[in-house]
Amino acid sequence: MSAAPDDIAIEVEGLTKSFGSRVVVQDLSMQVKRGSIYGFLGPNGSGKTTTIRMLCGLLTPDKGGGWKQRLALGACTLPNPKLLLLDEPTAGVDPKARREFWNEIHALAADGLTVLVSTHYMDEAERCHEIAYIAYGHLLVHGTVAEVIAHSHLTTYVVSGEGLGELAHDLEGRAGVDMVAPFGTSLHVSGRDEAALEAAIAPARADARFTWERSKPSLEDVFIDLMGRAKDNFQDAA
Repeated sequence: MSAAPDDIAIEVEGLTKSFGSRVVVQDLSMQVKRGSIYGFLGPNGSGKTTTIRMLCGLLTPDKGGGWKQRLALGACTLPNPKLLLLDEPTAGVDPKARREFWNEIHALAADGLTVLVSTHYMDEAERCHEIAYIAYGHLLVHGTVAEVIAHSHLTTYVVSGEGLGELAHDLEGRAGVDMVAPFGTSLHVSGRDEAALEAAIAPARADARFTWERSKPSLEDVFIDLMGRAKDNFQDAA
């Protein structure tokens, strides 16, 4: 959070919101730079919509509310808005319409529009200038797509061949393997400790049925891993 104050369109510090005994947003802090497209990602129930509603003034935060917006939210209703807060605006929209929507958003951002947009689509996340991922009300990671992927420290292999379902079952839960996920006709296998991962998959790599190819982790690999870790932490704390 090193941007100059005049370059910030939205800033929140320690934003918290509960409904009864359930904490929906927990101590969330973030900055959105002026003229940027900021992707807000996370599973259903993660707190994305609640955060956006607090930014809009539709909900009052329990703690934090220290957010400042340098451009009036009312400007969103004028012909030339300077700030847009969009909650999954392309849900259920066909791919062509989604592509046209994002082309327009980028054109507007180039003219100074600031956009905070929540989405479930990885291709949309990759079109944002910066992204943030939240789960169970906690901000887990934020930055550019490249920064988020690098921060994951994941080593990833793409595996093809026969019997991938059996392989996935065999690898899940094995020490050193932090993520196993099918992607079409292949399997992505990742770990945060490269040496431990290599040791864990060594027996399977000797199996002639499988072809293993080292790959740069995808954004989806990172989010699957983050969600798994967040779920484990949430259950441990419950």
